[in-house]
Amino acid sequence: MKKWKLLSVLFTCTLVFAACADEKNDSATVTDKSNGNNGNPDSQSEEDTLPSVTVQMMDSSGKSLGTVQLTEEEDALRIMVDAHDLPEGSHGFHFHEKGVCEAPDFESTGGHFNPTEASHGLDSEGGPHAGDLPNLVVGADGEVKEEFFVQNLTLKNDDENSLFQDGGTALVIHADSDDGKTQPSGDSGDRIACGIVE
Repeated sequence: MKKWKLLSVLFTCTLVFAACADEKNDSATVTDKSNGNNGNPDSQSEEDTLPSVTVQMMDSSGKSLGTVQLTEEEDALRIMVDAHDLPEGSHGFHFHEKGVCEAPDFESTGGHFNPTEASHGLDSEGGPHAGDLPNLVVGADGEVKEEFFVQNLTLKNDDENSLFQDGGTALVIHADSDDGKTQPSGDSGDRIACGIVE
């Protein structure tokens, strides 16, 4: 008789522990679903992922000169330049209105990207063009690594200042420095490097 009582108590305890374990598993599952990332804190939903694109820069012979990474931030477009084999010095740096990089002169890119029809130049009273950027400063080793944040450009579709326009846009490096005011392109000289935003 004592054996049966002991077995009954053990069986009841086993059922209680099993029920508690199930409750813990259920609550963990609910918690994981509620944070929206299936329990993985490193994963992001598609809505949280901001647009980004890598522009491959090339010279007039088609040789790669490095990349420019464009990333949409909450309140600006982040531009990260990592280029090499460029002439030392200061160079005009602009987004142009057509996504076509035809060597050797890259005139196929058209004028500066300027959807609001502003004047050229970061120092111009009626400017700047949306595509006007600060000059790139290349070191004696031919390399440049710079980062800019601009607020008048975006990678979001259907926006007036989006770089994803019909026909595309291009990023161009010029031979000379942009003086920030001379119309229509800052007297920045020939186009020596080009990359398509796509």
